[in-house]
Amino acid sequence: MSKTTTDPISDMLTRIRNAILVNKNEVVIPHSKIKAAILDLLIENHFLKSMSTVDMPSVGKLIKLVINDENANASISEISRVSKPGRRMYVMAKEIPRIKKGRGLVIVSTSQGLMTGDKAKSLNLGGELICKVY
Repeated sequence: MSKTTTDPISDMLTRIRNAILVNKNEVVIPHSKIKAAILDLLIENHFLKSMSTVDMPSVGKLIKLVINDENANASISEISRVSKPGRRMYVMAKEIPRIKKGRGLVIVSTSQGLMTGDKAKSLNLGGELICKVY
């Protein structure tokens, strides 16, 4: 029987944060489409190395995430959830924040799917702020 969490995205970000703190370069996370989409954006923007999906018969689908190469420092200094189940954070395109003067990244859930804050601004799309990374 699988353990369910109130906020699976926050759980994923915590697993990544904890792995970085103990200098692990890989972490295993339960699979979902939104988690995979968030991780794809982080890989695309060079915050994470790579990911693969593993199908375990007893547990279900899992994501095996490679944070960084062996003996290399992680590219992520901080990763945190912005919009939480108890308090959703919605913004218009012009209100999307810049993280660390553009060195960071904010992930926004828009009507056209998940994208970085910069891309959402350029398409003039607002939405829900999912997480910020730098």
